[in-house]
Amino acid sequence: MTADPDGLRFYVDESALGLGKSLAAARKDTIHVGHPLIAECPIGTLDIDWIPAVAARELIVIARDRRIRTKPQELASFQEAGLRVFWIAGKKDMSTWEWLSRLVRNWAAIERVIRMRGDGPWFYAVNEVGLKDIPLPS
Repeated sequence: MTADPDGLRFYVDESALGLGKSLAAARKDTIHVGHPLIAECPIGTLDIDWIPAVAARELIVIARDRRIRTKPQELASFQEAGLRVFWIAGKKDMSTWEWLSRLVRNWAAIERVIRMRGDGPWFYAVNEVGLKDIPLPS
C-alpha cells in the first residue's frame, strides 16, 4: 500500500524498523525511518534529530526503544516537541510478527488514547494485556 502524504498519522522509529515496513505496507497512514516521505529521517538519524522533525509533522510514534523517555537530552527534546509515543513493551525481544500482532490486538485502544489525549507529550506502553500510561519524568 502506498502512503498518503496528506493522511500520515504514524511514524515507526529505527528500533522497530521491520514493524514499520510491515505497517507501511498495510496502512496508508504510516511511514518509518528511511521512508521517502520523511527524507529528514534517514536510517541512522539520532533521536534528538528525528524527534522534533516527527513531532513537527504531528505524527504519532511507534517504537521499541524505551530509553527515549529517560535519557536527559532525548527527554528534553521529547517534551519540548510534544511527542506522542506508543512503546512496544516487554522484557523479551519479539519477532516483527509478534510486535505486529500485539499492535493489531490493541489498535482500538490506541485510537481511543489518541482521541482522548490529543496533543503530547505522552508515552504509552503497549503490553500483552493492553495499554499503560507511563508518566514522563519531570
